[in-house]
Amino acid sequence: MIENIKNIKDKFNGFVPYINGSQNMKRASVLIPIVKRDNSYEILFEVRAKTLRSQPNEISFPGGKIEKGENPQDACIRETCEELGTDPENIEIISPLDLYLNHSNLIIHPYVGIIKNIDNLHINKDEVDHVFTAPISYLMSYSPDEFENEIEVKVNDNFPYDRIPNKENYKFASGKYSTLFYEYKNYVIWGITAKILENFLDFLKS
Repeated sequence: MIENIKNIKDKFNGFVPYINGSQNMKRASVLIPIVKRDNSYEILFEVRAKTLRSQPNEISFPGGKIEKGENPQDACIRETCEELGTDPENIEIISPLDLYLNHSNLIIHPYVGIIKNIDNLHINKDEVDHVFTAPISYLMSYSPDEFENEIEVKVNDNFPYDRIPNKENYKFASGKYSTLFYEYKNYVIWGITAKILENFLDFLKS
């Protein structure tokens, strides 16, 4: 019960803000893995297994669902180890990146880190068909194609128009959903992976 301002102050003691409504959203964590090949620093990408129910054969970063009681960085490391067949000692986290949110109620916590040794990876073939790497210098100089789609509110039949101004004539805001495409050799990096990649590359360029 809130009886005075001290009760409110106490409620916010140690509070760390996050995302309004996050309790009803899906949460995941991914790693942008930097590897060294010869004298080149490169990013490792996964090609998802063809047998997966979700996004088969698409290009992604290692990562996945944040489990209950797990923090995003631990989830990032765990999922990377499970998919690439390595151990936490082979991964050095450099930094978190900007959170990614999209219209499907998804929050992704991206991290950038180093995979110290890629010679002894044991790829989980149930999830990953194969991996490839692309030089960071190439990706930084690449200008991705960008396409914009419209997002509109589709109002359900039982929406209570009688409770809002202008009733059925109310104008719900629409939005834009940008899709990027990077190409490297015969690979097309697009969608969420491309948006997270762009955020990382823009940070390096700045």
